[in-house]
Amino acid sequence: MNKRFLIAAGGTGGHFYPGFSLGRLLNKQDCRVLFIVRKNDPAAQVLKEHNLKYREIDFCALPRTLNIFRYFSFLKKLVIALLQTKQLIEEFQPDVAVGTGGYVSFPLIFSAHLKGIKTAVHDSNTKIGLSNKVCSYFTDLFMLGLPVNKKIRNSRLVGTPIRPEFAEKVDRSKVLGNLALDPSFKTVLLFGGSQGAKALNNALIDTVKRLVAENDNLQFIHISGERWYQNISNKYGKTNRVLVLPYSNEIYDLIHACDLVVCRSGAGTLAELIYCQKPAILVPLPTAAANHQFYNAKVLQSVGCAALVEERKVFSKELYLVMDRILNAANGSILQTMQENFSKLDLPDPMTASERIAEILKKL
Repeated sequence: MNKRFLIAAGGTGGHFYPGFSLGRLLNKQDCRVLFIVRKNDPAAQVLKEHNLKYREIDFCALPRTLNIFRYFSFLKKLVIALLQTKQLIEEFQPDVAVGTGGYVSFPLIFSAHLKGIKTAVHDSNTKIGLSNKVCSYFTDLFMLGLPVNKKIRNSRLVGTPIRPEFAEKVDRSKVLGNLALDPSFKTVLLFGGSQGAKALNNALIDTVKRLVAENDNLQFIHISGERWYQNISNKYGKTNRVLVLPYSNEIYDLIHACDLVVCRSGAGTLAELIYCQKPAILVPLPTAAANHQFYNAKVLQSVGCAALVEERKVFSKELYLVMDRILNAANGSILQTMQENFSKLDLPDPMTASERIAEILKKL
């Protein structure tokens, strides 16, 4: 009889894609997989496109406010989510319940634990999120994407799964040529992420304009996000050697084809950079819970394969100085050293993380 896995994932890409990659693999291994996502989560569209079954629950994050009415609303949704999850468990009869971070994991892990079903949680970050901290008391296995400072019960370092498309060979000349870019130029990929990208986008525009004016061998791909696309395109105007994209479904091709990445430091993005061994300038999202993106970035910075620039008063100036230093070093020496420094990271391979996790879960 094929094993059944109930996977709660979503909220942000960093929580969704590890669960998504795991679910795709389990599905290919003839396991029965059902995803749980929050109501109206954009991740549902991705699951639809890949013919993966899912159900929605009506839940929200714990409010961080003094407004007592928000807490009443949260408690109401928690009760509803627990009842919905209990019904899903009774209908689907999973062998294992898996949460890949975010508040949507809690109703599943708690309900499955009460019913005596094996549970597992995966957290990609160096700082464990609140929901996963609570889930750790009810789980049989706690899987880590990155090393953490505090010991967690039943924990195991497994890495963070990434999409299999990152393993495909990439023809740099073809990828850049299709975008009307010159493969002989140093190419920098810039992107912010699903949240909090406004300040980063604005700082990047100023920096890129200056670098383009000072160098004739640099070109940039700036993924703005749908929300900011028109505004950013207008601000660049007719700046040469800058391509602005609202979004890209082929981010794996772009990361492989570029020489340097400037981005946030969510754990999913870090796993992709680690696999591609791509030098990066990491700008942590300052509003991330427990400042976890800063601590994620420190993992790569500590071995010299990434630079860390924080958003603060002199952010734009510091970003320019770091990009200028890396991109204009003689013979690309800094970029080469940064790439070589990935060998110093003693972390599980992100490309085989799904297989590793799948085998562990089957043994539960």
